[in-house]
Amino acid sequence: MDALPDAVVQYILSTINSAKDVASCNCVSKKWKDSMPYIKSLYFPCSLFDHLKNDQTSDCIVTQIVASVFRLEDLVVYCPFTSTALASWLSFAGHSLKNLELRMNNFIDQNSVTDNQKLDCLQAARNLESLKLWGVLMVNAPKWDKFKKLQNLEIVGARMEDVALTEALKSAPSLTRLVLLGCEGLRTVWIELLHLEHCNLDFYGSGSCSLTLTAPKIEYLEVQGCSLIRVCETSCLKNLSLANNAGRVYMVDFGKLTALDSLSIRGVQWCWDAISKMLQLASEVKRLYMKIEFTGDFEALLPFPEIDFVDFFKSHPKLKAFDIHGAMFAALCQKNSLKNVDSSFKIPCLEEVAVTVRSPLNAEQKMSTLESVVKFGKKLKKLKIKILGMKSGHSSADDFFEEICMLQYMNQRLISIE
Repeated sequence: MDALPDAVVQYILSTINSAKDVASCNCVSKKWKDSMPYIKSLYFPCSLFDHLKNDQTSDCIVTQIVASVFRLEDLVVYCPFTSTALASWLSFAGHSLKNLELRMNNFIDQNSVTDNQKLDCLQAARNLESLKLWGVLMVNAPKWDKFKKLQNLEIVGARMEDVALTEALKSAPSLTRLVLLGCEGLRTVWIELLHLEHCNLDFYGSGSCSLTLTAPKIEYLEVQGCSLIRVCETSCLKNLSLANNAGRVYMVDFGKLTALDSLSIRGVQWCWDAISKMLQLASEVKRLYMKIEFTGDFEALLPFPEIDFVDFFKSHPKLKAFDIHGAMFAALCQKNSLKNVDSSFKIPCLEEVAVTVRSPLNAEQKMSTLESVVKFGKKLKKLKIKILGMKSGHSSADDFFEEICMLQYMNQRLISIE
């Protein structure tokens, strides 16, 4: 290192981001210490200051290091800090910061400062391109003007009110990526972001939240925990995932899904109107994943109605990959599901199928459906039959399993049993 020009040493050391390593480099030599102010990124892990001595505080140490950097672009702080310290850091580095990540639930402020006031000081970093917050309490809307350059916003583990979220998002009109994970307290969510392309929403609670999303450029959308979902402008949507593990999905309202490549719908109970509407809208889908246990408009948990095998695949002619759970598989295996199958029928694009069998009941019809998938799937490359969760107490379980094994033996290159 001593033989290298100062500029090369400075360039190498500028790639360091661990705060502990930065402190160590300051002690090596004057040459190294003089290079430290040129680092671009700083990372303070959660346990960094667990064993401080001599009345040292994490606030003072972080402030000292941040203040020593000429042009800090990335700052990640997981260790405890106060609102006063946060305001101080941003006064030094706010003008140059592009990426900021904070673990907010580690605030150790002793002053009577509300959580919203702590959020308010983020406005000092008005040139941010990415903001990630962990453990946020957002009861009132933060006093943000505009983050004109902010493209990525991630909030994980938050308690917030509807109006507070709506107003906060208005401060970031240029967002292209929005991630809200483990957020509770929300009931009616309105999101209008004209540049949004990627959106991942996970609402914690009873699963009764309603969502209205206006994002004409949306390409990827994942929603968990909503009972009513309305997304009207969907011409660019390629990947869609809808789930509700705690409540019931009553209504879905989407525009035309002409560009949709992948659809995943999951949950304990969906109203049949919502299921059938999604299947109708996704007629061009190439990858379909279905894991819904029951249907029914009210508290009673009902099985799926009968679904015609031929009609289903004719209405989804581009389907390449199909992962089907017990309830939907059972609906395709009813008495009349295969009545329209004839020699001219074929499934043109299907390449991969995964079937989860939950019950040995109606074994004959289920075997006929599996055989039909093999027979009419002209491009089929892989059929995986998952039976790990099948109820084995029924007397017909062993016979059914033997038939599945025989089918696998006759089609060893295509079929695998899990």
